[in-house]
Order: sequence, then C-alpha cells, then structure tokens
Amino acid sequence: MSRFVLFQRDDCHLCDQALALLAEAGFPDFDSAWIDDDEALEARYGTRVPVLRRNDGAELDWPFDVAALRGFASGGEPL
Repeated sequence: MSRFVLFQRDDCHLCDQALALLAEAGFPDFDSAWIDDDEALEARYGTRVPVLRRNDGAELDWPFDVAALRGFASGGEPL
C-alpha cells in the first residue's frame, strides 16, 4: 500500500491537472481512489476533489502546486 491516496472522479479536468502536477513533482507512488460510486467518499470529497491524503490522515486539498506537493510529500523526509 502506498503512503498516499489521490481521491478523484472520472472525467474531472482538475483531477487531470493534479495528476500532471504529481508527475512534474516526481511524486512517489500513490494509489487512486475514485469517489463516483461510493456514497461515503462522495459525501466527504464530492466538491473537494482532487484531494491527496497521506497515510497519517493529513490531506492536501486542490488547488495545489509542485512546491505544495513536495512539502506535503516530504513530511520531513526526502521524496
């Protein structure tokens, strides 16, 4: 299991932008979770996606940039 999960939905242009930023940042492996068919995830993340969650429960809401991603990912550790 990855240290990170990106919550997203199908056909989401902001999610596509977030994925491009993750690639640009050289982000470590992450899992994707689609909220479309999950009522609980839809209730929690419906208007917030994309959201990146770290395994310690911290979340980074959109909009974010490469610098924010690197800071969030490092949590004091290098990528």
